[in-house]
Amino acid sequence: MKNDISGEYHQQHSPRKDHHEMHDSSHNHQGNIHGSHHIHMIDDFRKRFWISLLLSIPVLVLSPMLQKFVGLGESLRFPGDLYINFIISSVVFIFGGWPFLKGFINELKLKNPGMMTLIAVAISVAYFYSSVVVFGIPGKIFFWELVTLIDIMLLGHWIEMKSVMGASRALEELAKLMPSEAHKLTKEGSVQDVPLDQLHSGDKILIKPGEKIPADGKVVDGNTSVNEAMITGESQPVYKKEGNKVIGGSINGEGSLIVEVEKTGKDSFISQVIDLVRQAQKSKSKTQDLANRAAFWLTMIAISAGAITMFIWLVVIRQEFVFALERTVTVMVITCPHALGLAIPLVVAVSTAISARKGLLIRNRAAFEKARNLQAIIFDKTGTLTQGKFGVTDTVLINSQLDESELLTFAAAVEQNSEHPIARGIVNSVDHVEKVSDFKAIPGKGARGKINGKEVMVVSPGYLRENNITYPNGKIDELNSQGKTVVFVLIEGKLEGAIGMTDIIRDESKKAISNLKEMGIQTMMLTGDNKQVADYVAQELGLDDYFAEVLPSEKAEKVKEVQSRGLVVAMTGDGVNDAPALAQADVGIAIGAGTDVAVEAADIILVRNNPQDAVDIIALAKATYRKMIQNLIWATGYNAFAIPLAAGLFFSYGIILSPAMGAVLMSLSTIIVAVNARFLHV
Repeated sequence: MKNDISGEYHQQHSPRKDHHEMHDSSHNHQGNIHGSHHIHMIDDFRKRFWISLLLSIPVLVLSPMLQKFVGLGESLRFPGDLYINFIISSVVFIFGGWPFLKGFINELKLKNPGMMTLIAVAISVAYFYSSVVVFGIPGKIFFWELVTLIDIMLLGHWIEMKSVMGASRALEELAKLMPSEAHKLTKEGSVQDVPLDQLHSGDKILIKPGEKIPADGKVVDGNTSVNEAMITGESQPVYKKEGNKVIGGSINGEGSLIVEVEKTGKDSFISQVIDLVRQAQKSKSKTQDLANRAAFWLTMIAISAGAITMFIWLVVIRQEFVFALERTVTVMVITCPHALGLAIPLVVAVSTAISARKGLLIRNRAAFEKARNLQAIIFDKTGTLTQGKFGVTDTVLINSQLDESELLTFAAAVEQNSEHPIARGIVNSVDHVEKVSDFKAIPGKGARGKINGKEVMVVSPGYLRENNITYPNGKIDELNSQGKTVVFVLIEGKLEGAIGMTDIIRDESKKAISNLKEMGIQTMMLTGDNKQVADYVAQELGLDDYFAEVLPSEKAEKVKEVQSRGLVVAMTGDGVNDAPALAQADVGIAIGAGTDVAVEAADIILVRNNPQDAVDIIALAKATYRKMIQNLIWATGYNAFAIPLAAGLFFSYGIILSPAMGAVLMSLSTIIVAVNARFLHV
């Protein structure tokens, strides 16, 4: 059903039917083409409105009925005035009414009568009936009602299209993020400004302070802070150094960078995001199906109500034909399912734009709508709830005169030359690393070195057992029971303390879990780690349940197990080894996709590695659904009230609507729906 159409514009260029395709050439160019077409359609309606409005003035002046109404009698009448009125009205009917007549023809071809059918029938009946009256058939002329009706419908569509364009600008805004040129470094070392479509993978480019980064790549020289807010939704500038990835379209800060290009054109992050936004706007919405069915039946009701209105006033009440015709035309105009057709697409366009700005990318709209009903959400542990890297959680002093920071400083100095994850975690726990000399690795047991003339060793529990070195068990046993890795620090052969380490829980995880529980959603975790580690993380975060020692191949089965409890389940993971589980879940959420947004198994892709974004996408799904329902209630409720009013039910109380006033109320309903959609936020 295509009741959300407005002639050719809505059939071919609505947010859900966007045919614009990205190519390897400049996104700016493509965005401009896409935007220009929308602007052309808006300009067309604006032009038709103003020309029709100007032509309507003489029609109003020459209208005998209006002349009598303002007390002029027949002072402005002259021979042939009705023919002049007919000619001008014909121009307005053909020129101003063409979008509606064309839309009517398209709806008949599709065998889906809708809004355009109602408008076209209403203006055609008024025009042809008035025309035969001009040429001798007794009756009343409807030309002034005809032209004002067309004027108001054109104005309503003009305003509506501006709202649609404003709501679906996400693609154009993303395309505009890319600069038009890049500073390419030649093999000779010179800098050459080239268009983006001349960049290839492996090229090196210079990015100056304050410039937009022209392509996805890896920093090979320099350091700076980069503003990625428009792309990932992350408000804080991100520090970049050699080896770090940068995203095309983000804004360089204070330093110069040399970047090796990795992705360009359709493979770039922005192109993938644009593709996902387009897919989301086109993807099937179950709520839209409901709106389409309602709009179809409303069209049938409007046509039937128009026929019944004509019959009652003409045959039952025996009013004159002109009055009955005016009531019929008003019924058909005021009950156009325009607002109903726009109720869902406008909300879809706004919610998709919001999600894209926040780095929450929707691939499957039906799954996104289902997210509002989630009863359980399962998180992968490593890299999702945790950072995926070791960090210091506990420092235990054993008969030592040192403080905890000094113990860590000695340990970090010894470990600074090691690439082992445990060593990296210790080094990252201190602000300043002392110099080490006489460094030696102890294979399988740790490392040793001299710091400020003292021999320092960082060793495993196995080293202590082999050398019969004892320690108080209490605190160390507690760390072991939590599944933490424990290393010991010896200075000049004396045991000074121990360091407890584990995969660091993200700061955002605790808040995310708390928010989800407030929503009434059960929170669970999947991990391949042992039960002690899983239990520690679950206790720290307040999870409702967890599954430990789960192999990647078993994750989908665990999701199925939770679903067998009768729960609507979301799976949140990194989208790589979690792919089967993401596919099995009712809603698959790939988190921390970064620049790799083409995660086929996921329904929703979160660019940042932040569990709080999973909360935000659920909140957005709930808010989007609320807006859809509000719009549907308004659109259907308005029409339920409007039909008897337009039919003349309150005629005996002196309340009667002209077709033009019916068009005003219909347009007002559409504008209210459009404005309500724009107020969507999370």
